[in-house]
Amino acid sequence: MKAIIIDDERLARKELTSLLAEFPEIEIVDEAVNADDAVEKIQKHDPDLIFLDIQMPDKTGFELLEMLEKTPLVVFTTAYDQFAIKAFEFNALDYLLKPIDTERLASVVKKVLDQSSKPAPVVVESAEKLKSSDQVFVKDGEKCWFVKLENIRLFESDGNYIKVFFDGFRPMIHKSLNALDEKLDDKSFFRASRKHIINLGWVESIEPWFNGGLMVQLKGGDKVEVSRRQASKFKERMSL
Repeated sequence: MKAIIIDDERLARKELTSLLAEFPEIEIVDEAVNADDAVEKIQKHDPDLIFLDIQMPDKTGFELLEMLEKTPLVVFTTAYDQFAIKAFEFNALDYLLKPIDTERLASVVKKVLDQSSKPAPVVVESAEKLKSSDQVFVKDGEKCWFVKLENIRLFESDGNYIKVFFDGFRPMIHKSLNALDEKLDDKSFFRASRKHIINLGWVESIEPWFNGGLMVQLKGGDKVEVSRRQASKFKERMSL
């Protein structure tokens, strides 16, 4: 099984790597020092398992899991037992307290291997996509909105977040633009580039741009560049 150790403390990563050397079934393919670093390495390696510290700079282990589209098996590693209940709310496979006991680690590894040998559940996803008339829940920190998709003019990728443009607001949500694109009705929304999805109902004007691309102005003043790759699709979509 491929595994990644995620912990901001170098000595903790080194100790766990050393302990896991006794279990050849677990292959440590990489290490990460914080949540953002971990997201990149999880996307790169697609691990079966992560050993995840909870308290890290900037973002906690819990916040990291909320950032992931696909979550591997999770074993939390922490010095604080007060997080145990919350850890299992995140469907953690197990919870290791630091300093890690070798017998306890052995039992966790056995549980991991037993879990991985089970057949994966079949997930049936709904083919129905979100329409302009649908209302969605947007949460940014303590602020929340219920917004009709027809009122959202633009989605903009910003690192591991998406900025949502509606009315005078621009809240940030934890999600990838690729995942959002799959959920939106392509009759109403268009993937303009790697960075933007636009609401076609908000398009006000279009003009040629550099390298065969287009510049689209939305009602309200926002300007979005349509990449050369997407420009022909956009012209076809917007023509009679």
